[in-house]
Amino acid sequence: MADDSSGHEAPTRRDYMKYGGAVIGGGLLAGCAGQSESSATPNQTSTETATATATDTETETSPEEGPYTVEMFPVGEVEFESVPESVTTYSMAWADMVISLGQADKLQTDRLSGPTLFYDRFDIDYDRNWPPLWQDGGMPKEVFYEHDPDAFLIDPNLIQAWDNNWDDSDIEEIESNVAPFFGCMNRRFRNGWQKEMGYSEKAPSMLEAFDKVGTVLDERDRVDAWFDLHESLQTEVQSRLPDDGDTPSIGLINSGSSPEKGEFYVLYLEDDGYEMKPYRDLGLVDDDAFAGFETGQYGKTDYETLLEADPDVIVVHWGITTGTVTWGGDGAFDAQKFREKFVTPMEEHEVGSQLTAVQNGRVIPGPTAEQGPLINAFQTELTARLFYPEEFGEIDFESPLDVPEEDQLFDRQRVRDIINGNI
Repeated sequence: MADDSSGHEAPTRRDYMKYGGAVIGGGLLAGCAGQSESSATPNQTSTETATATATDTETETSPEEGPYTVEMFPVGEVEFESVPESVTTYSMAWADMVISLGQADKLQTDRLSGPTLFYDRFDIDYDRNWPPLWQDGGMPKEVFYEHDPDAFLIDPNLIQAWDNNWDDSDIEEIESNVAPFFGCMNRRFRNGWQKEMGYSEKAPSMLEAFDKVGTVLDERDRVDAWFDLHESLQTEVQSRLPDDGDTPSIGLINSGSSPEKGEFYVLYLEDDGYEMKPYRDLGLVDDDAFAGFETGQYGKTDYETLLEADPDVIVVHWGITTGTVTWGGDGAFDAQKFREKFVTPMEEHEVGSQLTAVQNGRVIPGPTAEQGPLINAFQTELTARLFYPEEFGEIDFESPLDVPEEDQLFDRQRVRDIINGNI
């Protein structure tokens, strides 16, 4: 996250946007090909601890003081006249931040990403009857007026990268006529425009971004409660991780892969950004079977490369939330459809059937990429059970998030209490 400790004036949004559309436009969708949720659209420590307090508090003012400012890369210092009563976002991770703060009623989005899997457990719902931001291969400016929120939790650089009809003047127009942008594309940093602008060094982690959103929404008590829950969960997991180093080699493929066609999109556990947070936190980065392997654009590869790497386990990224969402379902994981799409084609393929993971029945659904505090808590627990079942318990792959109470690594009632404000 940006940290100006030199005493110089905090950078503004214009400072962070200095590269403009000409630089970032070439990064359109890089690294996102094949994701079943987003294919239609476009160096941290091993354990991210719950110490993500604001590093630029000297540049911020309190919502209780009337107009207030919050600073974050890449948007710089953003002023809010009052606490937003409505927010629009495209990222389900940033939506999860809002939901985790008990503010689901403020959320304006059309996105559907596993709400049955996560949110129905707490009777959480939000209005998805909003026009999609992504339409006909772009993000029409008119739809931003139509949403008309008090804040856009969206990275303005991402809009310009995905839609070359946008430039800095369009961003400024929306900020002047509708609402400020306050977001960061911090899921991964593969795109050329992100590298040009130093995202891997400057972008906030998931918890740092959550801290900032909590400041914007004036929810300090809930933020602190989530930090406590996150730290408690991490402490519990870390204290029980086996120290023998005997973990399986992991081959992570995107859920947009097509085993039937022999097309796979490889992902790397070492990648920065919040999507790999569960793997980092459980010390699994060194178990990446694909580390060092050359792949094509967006990590595209084939059965022969998979066989050369021959991972002990093949994990389908986004697997638990793409069971039926993109196939016309309600968001709940569907084990039969997962098997039909990913497992059976591998078993029936001449080369695929030779894979160790296939022969041992270890082609499994993995965590979703999009996660704020609530989803991450479930996914930390899920990942621990995926790779250390002897210690954390076996998973029922018919319902991967259903965990016997004695094996639960965090208190579900505590989550409910935080969301409901019973802190």
